[in-house]
Amino acid sequence: MPRRYTFNGGVHPPHSKSRTERLPIEVFPAPKKVIIPLSQHIGAPAKPVVKRGDRVLVGQVLGEPGGFVSSPVHSSVSGSVLSIGPYAHPMGRQIVSIEIENDEKNETIAFTASIKAWRDAAPQELVQQIQAAGVVGMGGAGFPTHVKLSPPSNKPIDILIINGAECEPFLTADHLLMLERTGDFIEGVLILKKILNAKKCFIGIEENKPDAVKKITSLLNDARLREIRLCTLIAKYPQGGEKQLIRAITGREVPSGGLPMDIGCVVQNVGTTVAVFDAVNRGIPLYERVVTVTGPAVGSPKNLLVRIGTPINFLLEACSFNQKSVRKIIMGGPMMGLALSDVNVPVIKTTSGLLAVDTTTPALRTYPCINCGHCIRACPINLVPSRIAKYIEKENYQAAEEWNVMDCMECGSCAYICPAKINLVHWMKLGKYHVQASRAAAAARK
Repeated sequence: MPRRYTFNGGVHPPHSKSRTERLPIEVFPAPKKVIIPLSQHIGAPAKPVVKRGDRVLVGQVLGEPGGFVSSPVHSSVSGSVLSIGPYAHPMGRQIVSIEIENDEKNETIAFTASIKAWRDAAPQELVQQIQAAGVVGMGGAGFPTHVKLSPPSNKPIDILIINGAECEPFLTADHLLMLERTGDFIEGVLILKKILNAKKCFIGIEENKPDAVKKITSLLNDARLREIRLCTLIAKYPQGGEKQLIRAITGREVPSGGLPMDIGCVVQNVGTTVAVFDAVNRGIPLYERVVTVTGPAVGSPKNLLVRIGTPINFLLEACSFNQKSVRKIIMGGPMMGLALSDVNVPVIKTTSGLLAVDTTTPALRTYPCINCGHCIRACPINLVPSRIAKYIEKENYQAAEEWNVMDCMECGSCAYICPAKINLVHWMKLGKYHVQASRAAAAARK
């Protein structure tokens, strides 16, 4: 039997992918207006380079990077800039955004790839193309991809891992990309491997996607692609976490407070890899992405190719969501997604899915911790969530820091498994906030 890879800890929530895992990606029509935030990534927001009244084209730069850890944003429609100012953002705050009225002509800039074939181009040339295209991590974090592909010279990368786990329940966007754009995906992997000069390359896919495993395995039988190895992962949450994926496939462990590049690894998401292919081979910037729209309150779930800036309520209406029964809209998956307070917020580069649920868990009584140890066994990074939560509840943030609260990835495994119904993720987030505030205050005093 072929080896199946996994990590210690984790939980097994229902996959809940059956309603969309066999549905082809549909192109969603561009709306009459789009709202494009200048911050859709980790790091400094982009700086606007257009003004009210300007006519813009599909793919045109609207905002240039505000620093090295930043990313440009591009127009997803052709039309006129209506306004530039604060708009509601999926993150729950007002973000400077650009509102554009779609003229429905769908006129694009001239998409031009490099005059060189990517195999003949220097790695830095490819990185510049990826940066100019505004490619960021599309699995949820939104880290600018060009930064990940530019490790310092003292941290050489020997392993590239492509994250095809998609371990969050309900989401199937990456799964369908692997099925429908398999060749583009694999070529994107080769581009990333060349940039990093990685000696080894792995694609990790959970075993609950056998069609993707089969199709990619068939493609990798080509002798020219023997440098890429597919690893079948045990379906477990959070198998798609960077540190968990690295541990499962390589056995290496990212040190506390460290990054994958500290141990010679870089991890990229499936959607990001396809976006890299588009940027390098076609000169197409990141102005649209695949979004899974699903959930119990959705009558017609779909995988949709959506323009960035499309209001979320348009997608929900197109998928026949039941407005009377819906109780919560989540951007992303149920474990780490964000509950939205406003369905008029736009799709951004990190919007992997929309989940509409028709029930909410009632406010359950929290019971005292019974020291069962379930949270410790579930924690994918070997923390002791129950102990850390007690320190935070008692406002002993120094002790929480000593017990490595800052390493918490907020995956929710501990809270999911806790029989006492303690909201452990809440305490972790609160503790991290206070530790960060304390560190900032200490730095300011120096």
